[in-house]
Amino acid sequence: MIETYYAASYWLARPESAEACACRAERFFHLLGRCDPAWTRWYETEDSFEEARKRWFTTDAANFQKLFGEKENRIGDGFTFWLWTGDNLNETSQVNGRCGSSSPRIPSNCVLKPYDEGLIGERVLTAPVMAEVVRAMALAWDPEWAVATSEQHRDSSTGSADPDTFVGWVMYFSRLRGTVPPLPAPVRIEPVEDKGTLVILIPERFTVSNPEHVALAARVHELLSRAGMLRPFQPWPTG
Repeated sequence: MIETYYAASYWLARPESAEACACRAERFFHLLGRCDPAWTRWYETEDSFEEARKRWFTTDAANFQKLFGEKENRIGDGFTFWLWTGDNLNETSQVNGRCGSSSPRIPSNCVLKPYDEGLIGERVLTAPVMAEVVRAMALAWDPEWAVATSEQHRDSSTGSADPDTFVGWVMYFSRLRGTVPPLPAPVRIEPVEDKGTLVILIPERFTVSNPEHVALAARVHELLSRAGMLRPFQPWPTG
């Protein structure tokens, strides 16, 4: 089985203006570009790969604010975006997101589909790089929770492509969720400024086909669940 990977961050019911969302998006793409040079040039979508490569998108706040002003990028009181990058059709990476919404039912998010083939895929699908991707999401979007793991592991753990919290390869927990408890080796726990905590399950690539990886995830799930860290998303505090 070939595993594919993703990173995503989620938060609920935090209304923000187009300007505020644009500033967050600018910071995220700046930090993402520091994770790997393959994530420094982005494009909008088009009917063909060749046409889309002509639609270079400058990831500054002014350009995002312009994007959010277009009707097709508005959903209710929130904003959406979808960008991609890659030098050939078989090796691409994508980022999409929705932000600014006050909805108490549908979380806002930012989702990265990283390169998963070729030399770039080998380079970015490592614990250090994916940890920095999740850290970038935490710093830019200030989510309640974030994760980077394999899609196959997510689906086998939750049965859903858009789940509530679960244990993955790399995780982030906002301080709003409380304090991450002590976890067994080789799990690493790192602070993310004053915002929350990064949890890195293993130093090598996590794969659902490795029973040791799955067993560790199950043990950590038990400990985090007992500490109340895996509860459903909550509306963002207004105070």
